[in-house]
Amino acid sequence: MSLINRLSIRLQNHPKRLVYAEGADPRIIQAARLYVNRGLGVPILLGERAVIKQRAEQLDIKLDGIRIIDPSDSEEMADFVIKFQGLRRFRGFNEQEARDYLLNTSYFATMMLATGSADALVSGATATASSALRPLFRIIPMQKGVETASSILILEKEDARIGIDGALFLSDCGVIPDPNQDQLADMAITTALLAKHLTNEPPRVAMLSFASKKEGTKNPSLLKMKSATALARDKARTLGIDVDIDGEIQVDAALVPGVAEQKGIKSSVAGKSNVLIFPDLNSGNIAAKLSQIVADCRAYGQIITGLSKPAAEISRGASAHDIFGASVIVAAQAVDPKYLFPMD
Repeated sequence: MSLINRLSIRLQNHPKRLVYAEGADPRIIQAARLYVNRGLGVPILLGERAVIKQRAEQLDIKLDGIRIIDPSDSEEMADFVIKFQGLRRFRGFNEQEARDYLLNTSYFATMMLATGSADALVSGATATASSALRPLFRIIPMQKGVETASSILILEKEDARIGIDGALFLSDCGVIPDPNQDQLADMAITTALLAKHLTNEPPRVAMLSFASKKEGTKNPSLLKMKSATALARDKARTLGIDVDIDGEIQVDAALVPGVAEQKGIKSSVAGKSNVLIFPDLNSGNIAAKLSQIVADCRAYGQIITGLSKPAAEISRGASAHDIFGASVIVAAQAVDPKYLFPMD
């Protein structure tokens, strides 16, 4: 059973309110319908009511069980304006300036998430990544003990020998172009925590590089990953997080037991990794897209990590199925793990 199906079954017992910033997009409407049909909670579509209804009619999709909000006439706008003006970054904005920001559905959706009017958020269907991410990074606080917001992409393949029953958690594939060692350590921790949250399986984190355990190296990239590995282990100990971390290590040695053995790499991570931390955005993004195209892996994300509220910034090229998968993941994030896996 796929990760999305497993989470959907568990989520049915803990339905969540999921806000979509681009509610008039046909793929969003299709994903929202599936979310309702699976009994996962209430999807909230933001946008012009008439446009959303017209699109749904064209798609022959019923809107029962789906909430529609047009920020321009929303009852929540007045309260959101006041709270928006109280945010440190927007202090000093007058009422009209705050309202103008909140007429942007990405900002309105983020305020819904921040105030508890929604449990999780999905945006990016029609916006650039920077436009979708900016409101989140400006409004949603960071997780305790974490200073870096980044993203993960979950790749899934019908091969239970890989990752966690075929699921691999990749970071960072969408936010930080050239992370430093401290940021990489944060990515390792937040990605591991999310992998544990969604699967209830022990996270095994590989800090990836083009060479494995190269002693005496002076290569900056290898040194960065070596240092990030040590920092991530220290951070995990400080935060009391049970996670196995190893690096610097090549991706084949991280995933394939036979390769790890041939290269003499012995650890609880080598050959058994389920979390992959890339040295930079170039390598992470290229690897993720190549896997989708060549290996025909299913991909869900980008799931934003490091923030105190669950959110996804999806690709403008995402299908309705991709969007539904990301929706399930962020909704499941909003469920306390002890309720998500009560018997495990």
